[in-house]
Amino acid sequence: MAAELDLGAYLGRIGLQEPPQADLAGLRALHLAHATSIPFENLDVQVGLPIRLDLASLQAKLVQRRRGGYCFEHNTLFQAALEAIGFEAIACEARVRLGAPVLLPRTHMLLLVRLDGGDWLADVGFGGEGLLGPVPLDGEPHAQFQNTYRVVVEKGLRVLQSFHHGAWDDLYAFEPTQRFPVDFELASHYTSTHPGSRFIQTLTAQLPGPEVRRILRNRAYAELRGDQVVGRELALEEVIPILREVFGIEVGDGTAFRALESKRVGPP
Repeated sequence: MAAELDLGAYLGRIGLQEPPQADLAGLRALHLAHATSIPFENLDVQVGLPIRLDLASLQAKLVQRRRGGYCFEHNTLFQAALEAIGFEAIACEARVRLGAPVLLPRTHMLLLVRLDGGDWLADVGFGGEGLLGPVPLDGEPHAQFQNTYRVVVEKGLRVLQSFHHGAWDDLYAFEPTQRFPVDFELASHYTSTHPGSRFIQTLTAQLPGPEVRRILRNRAYAELRGDQVVGRELALEEVIPILREVFGIEVGDGTAFRALESKRVGPP
């Protein structure tokens, strides 16, 4: 997979001039650059286009066309970059717990990177609430700018948590076991086509940063700074300008998103 990656073009997309070293400092630099440069978004799902997880399609979309994607797209591309640089990484599946009142299927992809005999959770595909850097599986709190994370053990599972308002919130739970592209093809098909999927029901674009995390869900736009949240409900005609100006996503005027009330958004 890594041999097919245009590493130079990928690094240019995330604002790095040269590949980092295959060490912890390099992993942190690569993770931060990717997470803050390529938006998390589901526009293709919302307009009825298929999601393709082969590396050529991912490079065409996320790198050349400067689009974003969801976890399977982000972390498949990120894994290819890691391996091209010389890191050892495996992909794992998770059940999202954030905002989930019931048990959800395993529809999230994350990576474990082996460094100096230990595993680090790396995940550039969880959107606005997600990691900006890797986290060790040691159960200890790790601050990342305005947010703090930890990975704890729960009956054979590992659970990624974030600290907000004086309490730890579960983001997702996973088994530290390698999964394969065919597993993610199946999960991605459910995520992008099943009527019960959040990504069918909700238009979203998200981009985390060191100072502010920006999240659009349908017409609700919010900026998160640690535990402080400032947001508002957008008018329909504001959605496309926000996608363009805040998230850097080129969207055609009049694009129809299935989750929104109107069949047309923006100028005709």
